Amino acid sequence: MDFLKLFFSLSLICHLTFAANDCPFSMCGNYVLPIRFPFRLASQQPQNCGYPGFDLHCNSQDLTVLNLPSGDFILRSINYRAQVVQLYDPYKCLPKRLLELNLSGSPFKAIYYQNYTFLSCPPESTTSRFTSINCLSNSSTTTLATSSMNLAISLTMCKITDTLPIPVSRPDQLDGDFTSDLGDDLRLTWDIPNCDDCEANGGSCAFKSSTGQETTCFYNFRRGTKGISIFKIIALCIALPAVAASMSIAIFMCFMDRRRLGVHPNNIQHNPNEAAIAPVVVISTPGLDEGTIESYTKVILGESRRLPGLNNITCPICLSDYNAKETLRCIPECQHCFHADCIDEWLRLKGSCPVCRNSPSPAAHVYTQ
Repeated sequence: MDFLKLFFSLSLICHLTFAANDCPFSMCGNYVLPIRFPFRLASQQPQNCGYPGFDLHCNSQDLTVLNLPSGDFILRSINYRAQVVQLYDPYKCLPKRLLELNLSGSPFKAIYYQNYTFLSCPPESTTSRFTSINCLSNSSTTTLATSSMNLAISLTMCKITDTLPIPVSRPDQLDGDFTSDLGDDLRLTWDIPNCDDCEANGGSCAFKSSTGQETTCFYNFRRGTKGISIFKIIALCIALPAVAASMSIAIFMCFMDRRRLGVHPNNIQHNPNEAAIAPVVVISTPGLDEGTIESYTKVILGESRRLPGLNNITCPICLSDYNAKETLRCIPECQHCFHADCIDEWLRLKGSCPVCRNSPSPAAHVYTQ
C-alpha cells in the first residue's frame, strides 16, 4: 500500500510540474524559431499562451511575422533571456522602413537611438569610400546616410533630405568620414512582461491565472547552456513510478505465493543476518546507441556563430542561445543543429531529429564554422 501511495504521489508531482504551463512552444513549418510566452502563434496557440501585443503569424513561406504599427517584419531570432527580437524587412529595404518606423501602440522599443542624416547626392559626386543605400538610390540620385553631422555639412554637392533618430543596437563610436547603408537587422526590446530573472534562473514565464495579466515563473529547474535538466526530470517522472509499481507487483506476487503454499507472512522466521534482496528492475529506453550518436556531425562554433541551412542561433531543445567555441551536433541530411549535450540526450531517448523527425544515416566529421 505504501508503494501505491508513492506511485500516485510521484505521478501527481510530475503532472503538476509539466502541467503548470500548458502552452508548449510552437514554430512556423520546419523553421527552427521556437515561439513561446510572451509570444504566441495566433493560429496555433490559445489566447492565454501569449501576452497582449506579442501575437505572431506564419506567412506563405513559413516565416514568422511580427506586425508593428508601421507594417510587417520577419523575425530572425528571439532572445527570451535578454528580451530582444531581431527583425528584417521582407522587402529587403530596411532603411526605407526605418524612415517610417512607428512603434507607438506596440510593446516594443529601440535598444538605442542615434541621429542619422540622409543626403541626396548626384551619382558622379560620390566616391567609392562612401557606402550608398542602393534600395533608395536610382540612376539619377544616390542616397547616403551618416551619423556624422560634420560629414553631412562637408558634402556641399549633396542635399540634406532628413535628419531623424534611427533605432540601432549600439551607438557609433566614430564620428569620421563614413556613411552607412543601415542594412543591419532591426533589434527591438520590451520591458513588459519582465521575465529576464525567470529566464536567467532556467524558468519560463506564463500567466498566473486565466483571468488576469499577472505573470509568474514556472518549471523551477535550470536549463543551462547544456540544457539536459529537462531530460533528467522526464526520466525521473518515468523511472520512479515504474520502479514503485514494479516493487508493488513483486511484493504482491510474493505474498500470493506464500498464501498458496500455506505460509503466512507473520509466521516466517527471519534471519537478522540475511540481507534484504530487492527485485531488479531493468528499464530500457528506445533510441540510438552511442556509436551512432557519435557518428553524427559535430560543429565547433566560431565567432560568427553561422550555421548551415535554416538553423537559428538558439538551440531548439534548451532554448538557449549558442555561444562561440561551443560544441554543436548536426543531424545528417536535414542539417538541424543543437547543443551537443542536448541532442545526445535526446537521441538516447528518440532516434530521430526533434525538429523534422527524420531518422538519418551516420556521417561523421568535425569542422569549425
